[in-house]
Amino acid sequence: MKKSKVFRILVFIIIIFPVSLSSCNKDDDNLPKEAVPIILTQDQVALIGSGNSFAFDIFKRVLSGTPGSNNVMISPLSISYALSMTVNGADGSTRDSILKALRVNGLSVDALNKSYKSLTEALLSVDKRVLMSIANSVWTENNFIIRQAFINILTEYYKADSKSFDIDDPTAPDKINAWISDKTNGLIKNMVDKLSDNDVMLLINAIYFKGKWSSEFDKSKTTQMPFYKNSGLSADVPMMKQEKEYKVFRGSGFIFAEFPYGQGNFVMDVIVPDDNNGLQNILPSVTDSNLTTWVSQLSNTKVDLSFPKFKYGFKIKLKDILSDMGMSIAFHDGADFSNISDQFDLLINEVTHQSFIETNEEGTEAAAATVVEIGVTSFPPSLLVLKLDHPFLYIIRETTTNSIIFMGRVSDPLMN
Repeated sequence: MKKSKVFRILVFIIIIFPVSLSSCNKDDDNLPKEAVPIILTQDQVALIGSGNSFAFDIFKRVLSGTPGSNNVMISPLSISYALSMTVNGADGSTRDSILKALRVNGLSVDALNKSYKSLTEALLSVDKRVLMSIANSVWTENNFIIRQAFINILTEYYKADSKSFDIDDPTAPDKINAWISDKTNGLIKNMVDKLSDNDVMLLINAIYFKGKWSSEFDKSKTTQMPFYKNSGLSADVPMMKQEKEYKVFRGSGFIFAEFPYGQGNFVMDVIVPDDNNGLQNILPSVTDSNLTTWVSQLSNTKVDLSFPKFKYGFKIKLKDILSDMGMSIAFHDGADFSNISDQFDLLINEVTHQSFIETNEEGTEAAAATVVEIGVTSFPPSLLVLKLDHPFLYIIRETTTNSIIFMGRVSDPLMN
């Protein structure tokens, strides 16, 4: 291992629970026509509450750090998954800081693991019209000694693939990117640009979502219409059209509407400000608790809908944001990841998140991946290879007084 030098419509998108793995079934006559309730345990309720709190918090921070003219997209679930795997390797204040950043309240790490596993399993078969997958992996450097108990947890609760890499192999990023691309149906590409010299582990989550609208748009009705941007300028964009009954809530200065996929277990919620430039004004009211309130007040309303087609990708480094959310210690010397390895002092080098979404007349295809890079803060002493195969000096001394008795140079051992 090499030594270290060491979106007139603005839309706020929430894709709820992209966490199952199922196959699309064209013959769906026998499938449910409405959303199927999922019975939650107390811990799962707590997990979802914490996850939603984390989602709104990190989303607003990403928005505040991104120019208003830029599209933004994250998968809080993907980030949560990656960090939840990571927290299993942490201990002490480092573990507490990651749980704080995740907004986990009242759940132990063991309960967190079990809740993720059971909730994921419950969502696997909830809507066979929706195709989703979630994949996790742990990549370890060939020379890195890791606690088997850590790997066992990731395998049991997160079904993580165990992979290895050589830090000196220039093709290592390509191999990691290939895994991410494969698990996101080719939507997330070239995520890892390069590896840091001190990287010894990567914890990766990848999510893929493909859902067809419960009521698809007629492509022949899609037309060019103006989209009014923050700058005051407008641009003509492909706008999908449909008249249908949707669930809608009219709030103060905005409209909250729900557009279902498949049988309705998965939806896209949109929050549309009344004013063309009013998104910033309503952001403070976009919270986990308000979302719950708005959803409870949805009512069926006949809607003449104009919905823009959109397609874009987004990538962001999350180290600074997550540090600000309470887990700064995990990124610095003094971090405690002793549950990963007891032979190395470790820290998180970076957390990278990348996403992609395309929404058209048929539905939505989206993907996201999160990579947590674990690095060593220092390396243990390596084996010294010493070859006296060239001229050298020597000293003969008395050790208690350091009195030098002899000094010399050997230029040619064969010379008499």
